[in-house]
Amino acid sequence: MFELISFHRFRDTPSVQFFDITVADSNARDLVFHDGPATSPNNSAQGGWQFYLHPNQEDNLLAVSGGRTFYLVNFAWEYPFHEVRLDANRHILRLPPGTFHRSVSDPKGSLVINQAVRTAQATVQSEFRVYNSDTIPRLRRLLNSGLQPMRHGFIEDWPMAA
Repeated sequence: MFELISFHRFRDTPSVQFFDITVADSNARDLVFHDGPATSPNNSAQGGWQFYLHPNQEDNLLAVSGGRTFYLVNFAWEYPFHEVRLDANRHILRLPPGTFHRSVSDPKGSLVINQAVRTAQATVQSEFRVYNSDTIPRLRRLLNSGLQPMRHGFIEDWPMAA
């Protein structure tokens, strides 16, 4: 299953915060910038949702500016459909290999760093394919079934100060 992982804030000075965001075993870094509202991957020409799925890569995603909402599907999970909010400097979203995922940026955009863990078999071709839900019957059925995603990390889920 996916995880929302806390990280360590180790120092604050006036208007500056320092974080240790190290992800053990990470062997690749991706920086993904969305300029304004963006969906990645884009919808198909027919309007169907498209997803990434990494067979040989674990993602460890941290929004460092703005925020994104991720839609996750993994048929190996007890509940296969999730919507996860990733706000800047809040959590690291860990996605196991084999998870369909797509993201929608905030209206002002976002910047996300991925501290990936890639196997020796990982290639750009194998890890960054786009999967069209209209051409994958099981995925299409799930998305058209009316099943609502379980929501995680949204502001209403955060504990309120007493």
